[in-house]
Amino acid sequence: MTLFDVYPLNNITITKAQGSYVWDENGVQYLDMYGGHAVISIGHTHPHWVKRIEDQLEKIAFYSNSINIPLQVELAEKLGKVSGKEDYQLFLCNSGAEANENALKLASFHNNKKKIIAFSKSFHGRTSLAVAATDNKNIVAPVNETDNVIFLPFNDEAALQECFEKHHKQISSVIVEGIQGVGGINIANESFLQLIRTLCDKYNAVYIADSVQCGYGRSGQFFSHDYAGVNADVYTMAKGMGNGFPIGGILIAPHIKPKHGMLGTTFGGNHLACAAALAVLEVIEDENLISMAKQRGMYLINKLKSIDAIKNVRGKGLMIGFDVPEELKDLKKKLLFDHFIFTGEAKPNVIRLLPSLAVTRKQVDEFLDALNDTIAAIKEEQKVEA
Repeated sequence: MTLFDVYPLNNITITKAQGSYVWDENGVQYLDMYGGHAVISIGHTHPHWVKRIEDQLEKIAFYSNSINIPLQVELAEKLGKVSGKEDYQLFLCNSGAEANENALKLASFHNNKKKIIAFSKSFHGRTSLAVAATDNKNIVAPVNETDNVIFLPFNDEAALQECFEKHHKQISSVIVEGIQGVGGINIANESFLQLIRTLCDKYNAVYIADSVQCGYGRSGQFFSHDYAGVNADVYTMAKGMGNGFPIGGILIAPHIKPKHGMLGTTFGGNHLACAAALAVLEVIEDENLISMAKQRGMYLINKLKSIDAIKNVRGKGLMIGFDVPEELKDLKKKLLFDHFIFTGEAKPNVIRLLPSLAVTRKQVDEFLDALNDTIAAIKEEQKVEA
């Protein structure tokens, strides 16, 4: 049997990880400024996270949601406290796509309407309804196609207002990333998110804050949507939630009422996943990582803005992107293979930085030095070739 070939792979095998570093099978050390796609929130193999999982594994790893699982209650209480959403309800699942799928379904149950507003360059997952609300035709199969999703330009307030005025009787929900990740680190304007809140209130629609990548403290607020000073009806979470252990969830406002059978999951909220998620929140709180992410991010963004060769530096906290001009098109590859630094990308020309919230100032400087050296080396090569 062979693996189904759906990912372009770098010829690197990582065998060990600690903090913001990973090592390959040859013992080569890499600086991880990508965080495994924003998943590593508290640092690789954080000792408290490891111990929490090991201790739980010796007790019980899994039983179904047919019984009381006190760890779920403990997680809900801790999550409410750290996020500031203590009056919300928690539904646990396994991934970001599943979180968004359940959020969209829940909204439709709540108001008995069908239409979803999504936005250009959005990414909400690869499952049936989540992918239908994702602005990438290459990953939408014919079976996923539906006329229930209306795509609007991101941050276009006039288009949003007009759409609600025309279709409000049918609009069930608006799903929006506070900062678009896969779309290229595009920040939702605060006034845009405030307008979503106003229109959802006026027309009985559900505001779904996709916080799968831009949540869990990465932006310098627990949810990047919090910068707008309004509350969403549903927040979706995953990536940084388990620091690499698969877990997702949705926070649900108190006015949305549950009913037996409306949502369900086999593995969601299992004992081991809850232990991992609790460890993450405990470390975030104990090590003040949300504030640290904000400080490190401001420092990194300001330093990046001083580099003339790169363009349009943007982001909040440790969710940062910049445009790479054509003459530096090999920048990401050279950072990886010449300087042993992992970064992310967004097609066609954006480098994304999504390191652990615990990345140190020294490690940020290490990245900046390598970035400057790489840019200089590329320019020197081009001079020689000319």
